[in-house]
Amino acid sequence: MPLTPIRPASPQARPALSVGRGLLSVVFAATAWGTAGAAAALLYRGSGLGPLGLTFWRAAGGFVLLLAVRLLRPRRPARPRSVLRVLTTGAGLTLFQAAYFCAVKSTGLAVATVVTLGAGPVMIALAARLAMGERLGRGGVVAVAGAPAGLAVLVVGGGPAAESTAGVLLAVLSAAGYAGITLLTRWHGSRGTAGDPLDTALWSFGVCALALLPAALGEGIAPDATGLGRTVLLLGYLAVVPTALAYALYFAGAAVLRAATVSVVALIEPVSAAALAVLLLGERLTAATLAGTVILLAAVAALACQEAAAGRAAPAAPVSTPAPASPSTPAPAPVPAADVD
Repeated sequence: MPLTPIRPASPQARPALSVGRGLLSVVFAATAWGTAGAAAALLYRGSGLGPLGLTFWRAAGGFVLLLAVRLLRPRRPARPRSVLRVLTTGAGLTLFQAAYFCAVKSTGLAVATVVTLGAGPVMIALAARLAMGERLGRGGVVAVAGAPAGLAVLVVGGGPAAESTAGVLLAVLSAAGYAGITLLTRWHGSRGTAGDPLDTALWSFGVCALALLPAALGEGIAPDATGLGRTVLLLGYLAVVPTALAYALYFAGAAVLRAATVSVVALIEPVSAAALAVLLLGERLTAATLAGTVILLAAVAALACQEAAAGRAAPAAPVSTPAPASPSTPAPAPVPAADVD
């Protein structure tokens, strides 16, 4: 039978973001992530930066921008922050980003994207079933099965790729990092213990930048002087749109959607990347690429419709006046919508 999303048991834990807004947030994030690949491809051509240096600057730039937004927004009541949760999310983000960019350099953009985003939904669906009891209805099973098929068709349509065992293994490692942060965000969101999405993204990128700094220094952190203006502009875009903005919205949406739904909706990323490759990089759009795009969008639409239907069918929690929490046991707070949406 169709899956009913896990709902918080009390009004205090009820998320502020609706299912519909959660879907829009993840859709925007996935679309923005697709542009990161094009920006990275352009940076690899003339900046002199390697994958670890590029990932460091992306994380550091996202941290600085989100910190500025946090300092400028109106002051909000302080809420408890789990250091372990921040460190775990930051570690997952570091693994996801660094392993992915290394896989792109090792085996090419198409293969790295297919393996990462094809393995991710499978890992997430299995782990969500075991850890959180999430079940997929028939439509969800078809959608999750169709998503890797669509990605595979996209790779075939993109032409031959230089595959390598190391690159594929790095992409699988990246998928594990992505699965980890998706499941962790959903687990806390289902219990009303998710933090502010902006804070989650902010400190996660801080952890990512600090973790990557030694390796980035060893690889080479300074871009080439030639074309420095172009490099700065591309790094600025990479830090603002597919990083600071996209991840703040992603964490907000992932807290209120099923983990498997988030993983499949994120497959919009290779679709937007394929469109940019055709429009901006001059790559040829083949019939196989079109077919893969249609399959991916059908999978996204199927899970989005099922998620919305499950949200409408879920009974609303009764409204009551919450009792004051004791000093040692703070009451769970709602997950706020990201300030940047």
